[in-house]
Amino acid sequence: MEKINKYLNQDTKAAPLAVFRIFFGLLMLLSIIRFWYHGWIEKLYLLPKMHFHYLGFEFVEVPGNFTYLLFLLCGLSALLVSVGYKYRVSIVIFFLTFTYIELMDKTTYLNHYYFISVLGFILIWLPAHRYYSIDAYQKPSIRSSYVKQWHIDILKVILAIVYIYAGLAKLNHDWMIRAMPLAIWLPTKFDIPLLGSMMHEKWMHYLFSWGGAIYDLSIIGFLLWRRTRILAFVMVVVFHVMTRVLFPIGMFPYIMIFSALIFFDHVVHDKLLSYFSRIFGINKSKFDTKEIYQYTAIDKFTPYILGGFMLFQLIFPLRNLAYPGNVFWTEQGYRFSWRVMLMEKTGYANFKILNGNTGKRFYVDNHDFLTATQQKQMSTQPDLIVEYARYLGEHFASQGHEHVEVYVESQVALNGRKSQPFIDPNRDLMKVKNGLSNRDYILPFHD
Repeated sequence: MEKINKYLNQDTKAAPLAVFRIFFGLLMLLSIIRFWYHGWIEKLYLLPKMHFHYLGFEFVEVPGNFTYLLFLLCGLSALLVSVGYKYRVSIVIFFLTFTYIELMDKTTYLNHYYFISVLGFILIWLPAHRYYSIDAYQKPSIRSSYVKQWHIDILKVILAIVYIYAGLAKLNHDWMIRAMPLAIWLPTKFDIPLLGSMMHEKWMHYLFSWGGAIYDLSIIGFLLWRRTRILAFVMVVVFHVMTRVLFPIGMFPYIMIFSALIFFDHVVHDKLLSYFSRIFGINKSKFDTKEIYQYTAIDKFTPYILGGFMLFQLIFPLRNLAYPGNVFWTEQGYRFSWRVMLMEKTGYANFKILNGNTGKRFYVDNHDFLTATQQKQMSTQPDLIVEYARYLGEHFASQGHEHVEVYVESQVALNGRKSQPFIDPNRDLMKVKNGLSNRDYILPFHD
């Protein structure tokens, strides 16, 4: 306990936290602008007739045209976080608006959206505004060029969790032995300069699959070790630039590149802030006070709040171990577990509406209810199939159909295998509820 208390009270320069805040806010602002510019607000949230909900967050709905206001608030708060103005309020607004956007439709799920929400929650509790910020400029009482060492280290820990769990998830038969799904994806990248002609070669598929697993499992160690830190950062840049070139994964590579700067000591970050100061005419010396901020009673609870949160982040990705079957097939415990780009899953789902009394039936044209993106996601994810089936049942019941039962004929192909029956075709999905229990309506996976 003495060692723990000593560590929790250990001070360090605040520059790394300030740099992290600046880049995080700017990248989030660019993400919102990019999303708006491409018309994805309308395409993903306003055009669909129905939206898929996360378990426990069924109350989250798309607020119509106010969705634009939601994105505007999110982008504006990201900018204010970056410059450190009204930081506490701004980071809370950013976390709430971004997470709400993330929860509006489950078919838009991406690992890095979840990662951003996690970082946003952590930053709520960190004093990232006490140095090199508008708040610190306007309020000398909160100004301090020092923070606690754990304020920096907790960001390193969450990055370590992401990388290590992503690496562990790659240690499976498909990725390591069959080089799947890279053996499907890479040959389509034949037009890439220099490497394009080699993308169809088997050895290239294994180089990328094994190299990706080794990178994820080792990069944190190399970033932590001073002697290899610069080389490791170069590896981070090369790896994520390569993934950005090969795959359409948005801002995630840039987020990971700039987040990795947190592993460098304060000297590097001080030089970055000095560089910013020269460009924008900021008097950096005004923030360089030797005074250490006196923490309030609320601040003293922060280590316990974030400690519990990090424990949750360690345990939650392992929940798939509580379920039988192949996690890529059943997807029980798949989301929020840092399984990044590990499977290629294609399928179709043909829904049958049946009158349970008369036996009369008809089939549904999914185009009448779902966008192309939603159909693609729904056809391979069992919880989405169940939610859509219930939506169909309620829709047709509201139109006067009686004794409505909903069945699905579905086939799914996983990582290049032949398609297999996916959902029990004899199960009335109106009687199935999404929950934490095992999804016994999924047919066994035969490899």
